[in-house]
Amino acid sequence: MRILNFIVLVVLFTMGCGDPPASEYPTQEAHTGDATFAPGDTFEVRIYRQEDMSGAYEVSGEGTISFPLIGIVEAKGKTPSQVEREIHDRLADGYLKNPNVSVLVKELKSKSVSVLGEVSKPVTLVFADGMTIVDVIARAGGFTAMARKNAVTVTRTTDQKKTRYTVPVADIGNGKADNFFIRPGDVINIPRRVW
Repeated sequence: MRILNFIVLVVLFTMGCGDPPASEYPTQEAHTGDATFAPGDTFEVRIYRQEDMSGAYEVSGEGTISFPLIGIVEAKGKTPSQVEREIHDRLADGYLKNPNVSVLVKELKSKSVSVLGEVSKPVTLVFADGMTIVDVIARAGGFTAMARKNAVTVTRTTDQKKTRYTVPVADIGNGKADNFFIRPGDVINIPRRVW
């Protein structure tokens, strides 16, 4: 009887220690609300065949940038495409004929991502467009020896609603699962193994 009880306990223990199933999580998709600019954010403006006007710009404390020929451009609260459209329209109004303008996000300092739990250096990072969960964990120094690599949770708040994803990071690293793309405000928690 003792042997049977022992076997039942071992089975129950090992069942409780397995990794949870991965969540269905979103692929890399545009979240325009995430990319609105705020003071301290930086972006690059490229104008085709106008290298002297192309360059990196940081949003000032007033929420603006100073752009050649057209002066002050309001960036705070606008998406990259909105800033792009304003620069295009103002340049086309007497300065350049049909300018080809691109605005590319470099760093959204106003938006951050937190990494907690079983990583070498728990940290809050500045969000950058295209950031993945693998990038974020690497920037936090990688997993500790006690990390449950396929049980990583990401808590995301959108429109006052929290969604929690279970992400199999080890499987992503081995090419067995799709990558998970980070959004501003995400909180990544790496749980500890219990055995």
